[in-house]
Amino acid sequence: MSQIRRICVYCGSGSGRDPDFATAARKLGQTLAKNGIGLVYGGGSVGLMGELANSVLDHGGQVTGIIPEFLANREHMMRRGKLVRVRDMHERKQQMFDHADAFVALPGGIGTLEEVVEQMTWAQLGRHQKPILLANIKGFWDPLLRLFEHMDQMAFIHSANLFKYYVADAIDDVLPTLAEAAAQSAEAQKAMAPEVAGRM
Repeated sequence: MSQIRRICVYCGSGSGRDPDFATAARKLGQTLAKNGIGLVYGGGSVGLMGELANSVLDHGGQVTGIIPEFLANREHMMRRGKLVRVRDMHERKQQMFDHADAFVALPGGIGTLEEVVEQMTWAQLGRHQKPILLANIKGFWDPLLRLFEHMDQMAFIHSANLFKYYVADAIDDVLPTLAEAAAQSAEAQKAMAPEVAGRM
């Protein structure tokens, strides 16, 4: 049975129009800190990213931010917690993967979508078995879920047994859902071999 010690959270560098998204980010941060689970995220201090990271830190939790040099100013690099500065987006995503035991997507934009779908792709290709969860706050991810259903109906989703993701409509359900998912795989199955990662 694998354990979840750190969770990589993808989310917007903006806050979005609905204040409930920021509330959810803060609550997730508090929940992670309370349960002794570290946060791995994109290293920004604004938007949902900032709300999430500051909440973890404010409640005594651990944060690892991973940010490319070219985004340090644009995303207002976080000055608290541990910060890892990398060369580019590829290195950022690989390090986020390496540091995390599971992935959660809060509401966000194209970058958030791209990051979480990439993890789904890697899992479908059999490269890892780390749990992936969509935090479907106020139905934010409903259009994506409908798209996945449409792709499946049109026979474009192969290896359906590997295309696994989880959905939580409330922040309180995030950790229990991930814990249950992690219990289904061995610790060794989470990792991606370095030689494999280099070819992705």
